[in-house]
Amino acid sequence: MKSLQLLTLIILLIITSCENTEKQTETTQNESDYQLVWSDEFDKDGMPDTTKWTYAIGDGCPELCGWGNGEKQYYTNQKENARVENGVLIIEARKETVDSSDYTSAKLETKGKQDWLYGKFETRAKLQGGTGTWSALWMLPSENKYGYWPKSGEIDIMEHVGHESDWVFGTIHTEAYNHWKKTHIGDSIAVKDSETEFHVYGLEWTPDSLKWSVDNEVYFALGNPNQTSAEWPYDQRFYFIMNIAIGGFWGEMYGIDDAAFPQRMEVDYVRVYQKDKL
Repeated sequence: MKSLQLLTLIILLIITSCENTEKQTETTQNESDYQLVWSDEFDKDGMPDTTKWTYAIGDGCPELCGWGNGEKQYYTNQKENARVENGVLIIEARKETVDSSDYTSAKLETKGKQDWLYGKFETRAKLQGGTGTWSALWMLPSENKYGYWPKSGEIDIMEHVGHESDWVFGTIHTEAYNHWKKTHIGDSIAVKDSETEFHVYGLEWTPDSLKWSVDNEVYFALGNPNQTSAEWPYDQRFYFIMNIAIGGFWGEMYGIDDAAFPQRMEVDYVRVYQKDKL
């Protein structure tokens, strides 16, 4: 009887082990299905690569003064605001007057250069500090398939405001869910050394879901409700953006500390992965 019980136990252990191995193999295969399709490693000193990046210039006026958020910076294409040094891209916000703006910064986009439908997006970055600053890694639609903002959507992969220095945020904006209506959907995670150490800020975007992560730890996941474009406009190509804004309805909630400038976000790399088949 003892021999039979022992044999049964051994068989159960073997079956369990095989099931676990199959699950691990499936997970590994799913992860390995992603292939690197685009990247910037920022390994050449100088100005950002113009085959990959374009600049937003100005203060948003006359069409969108303050860039739609009441922001105070003037975006430039000058090396003082955006440059590659020692293997990292530096986006630097400065206290200086250009036109009617008291601050300068940079906003780099892949608009008109490269866009994507689905994939994994990873940016390794060290973030800025300083009350009144507002950095972001984010995405907007290339063609506004469902109409202008917010109807065609926005994906904020990472946002960081200086007055909440221990936190980063991931958010979506759509026709149904946006900050105008105070219905935007998102979450946050504590990253207490985000301003002194590099971390990988990630987004996985599939037809069924969006997942936000820091250092491969998923902290927010949102499923496709399969309703209308008002809830899920994420079936069109989006381009990638990174910037530091100054002020704005969120960045300036506790004022702007002019003594904190200059402030910089350093980016080690931006990488995009996609699967052959979804």
